[in-house]
Amino acid sequence: MNRKYFGTDGVRGPYGGPVINEAFAARLGRAAAEWLRGPGERRRVEGGTPQPALDRRNNEGSIGRVLIGRDTRFSSPWLEAAVARGFGGGRVEPISLGVLPTPAVARAVRVTGARMGVVITASHNPAADNGIKFFGAGGIKLTDETEALIEGFLEIKDSLPEPWLETRPGALEDYITTAQSLLPAGALKGWRIVLDTANGSTCGTSPAVLRALGAEVIGIGDAPDGRNINAGVGSEHPEQLAARVRAEHARLGIAHDGDGDRCVLCDELGEVLDGDEILTILAARALARGTLAKNILVTTVQSNLGVDAAVAAAGGRVLRTAVGDRYVIERMLAEGATLGGESSGHIIFSEVSPTGDGLVAALKVIEVMLATGKPLSELRRALKKFPQLTAGLTVREKRPLETLPALTAAIRSLEAALGAQGRVLVRYSGTEPKLRLLVEGPADVIVRDGLAQLEMAARAGLEVL
Repeated sequence: MNRKYFGTDGVRGPYGGPVINEAFAARLGRAAAEWLRGPGERRRVEGGTPQPALDRRNNEGSIGRVLIGRDTRFSSPWLEAAVARGFGGGRVEPISLGVLPTPAVARAVRVTGARMGVVITASHNPAADNGIKFFGAGGIKLTDETEALIEGFLEIKDSLPEPWLETRPGALEDYITTAQSLLPAGALKGWRIVLDTANGSTCGTSPAVLRALGAEVIGIGDAPDGRNINAGVGSEHPEQLAARVRAEHARLGIAHDGDGDRCVLCDELGEVLDGDEILTILAARALARGTLAKNILVTTVQSNLGVDAAVAAAGGRVLRTAVGDRYVIERMLAEGATLGGESSGHIIFSEVSPTGDGLVAALKVIEVMLATGKPLSELRRALKKFPQLTAGLTVREKRPLETLPALTAAIRSLEAALGAQGRVLVRYSGTEPKLRLLVEGPADVIVRDGLAQLEMAARAGLEVL
């Protein structure tokens, strides 16, 4: 379904640009509030007297609550206030949860029964960007169809109330307590862990949980100033994490992205593990114990074919979706699966959290380490990756792939050459102006040459910046 503003994970772009600004954020909040009314309520007010905005003094006429969290970007408080103004204009009561990881907001929606959740974040993007993520009832991300319906209400031009937000404490403490309960008290006594919180919203959560469990935590990216989120740190930049693990002789390294829904790990040797390796470790352990629901792991087309082979060897099967953790979640719900995720580090345990949760993922891997007595460097051997290379080309315009004859011809030729021994994936990023290329095959040289062919063909038809 075509959507103009929503990508694979909410609405995102440069702060102060044509989309991510206070005026649009208010319109988007108002549009989401209109969707929450439901068709019956909308029919009653259509063509009639405009409904007054929510009375902030007593919440008279409220049709429900929306919980709003934000990351540490300098622009997040301004966008939070604007979104709240839009919801108030649609008679939805806005509640601020303050700086909070995305999975903590999703959990708060599920626990409190709120009508909707919103996170002001651009996830792993730099501080100059920002975005708006939505959760529906139960803390589940919205479907493409729902996002398209919300976009249909963007032209509503009500007069909106002055910005206001009621702040409610407790969501952060509840999230910390719940995460801490995943391991026995004192389970990490004697553990030295390097933790990279990306100068983002996990600075107040992940260190607290790990220390409460007894770990010695060495922090990286733990001094947010509004403009340093993801700046050379976090899950997109694990080099510093790996070096620090080696220097400190740590047992484990953990890196989040700016809003905390991703997890990248580093073993005791300073080698980085991606989401595919994390998912394989967790699925193999669950299959061995007979606890993987339906014996299914759900992942995306981006994941390495080695995941399929490893899971099949352990007695399970892999189901794949389009790229985007919400598509993984949708498939998990449809299949009754409880474990899924992406190679980027979004890991979903539906029995614990309704969305990807970087801290929960790390704790679940630690649980496997504790149960088996094996270091992460040994556990990661469960996945033998097929040779794979990727590239991301920043483009001026996302022209439809079918209008790029050189690229489509290169894709067909490479697919024919690889046959069943590999695969090719070419797609535009849903959150950035990038064309993403992936080639997987039986040998490094074949993969390298194939990716070079795709890059050359892409540059022939696109303006690459």
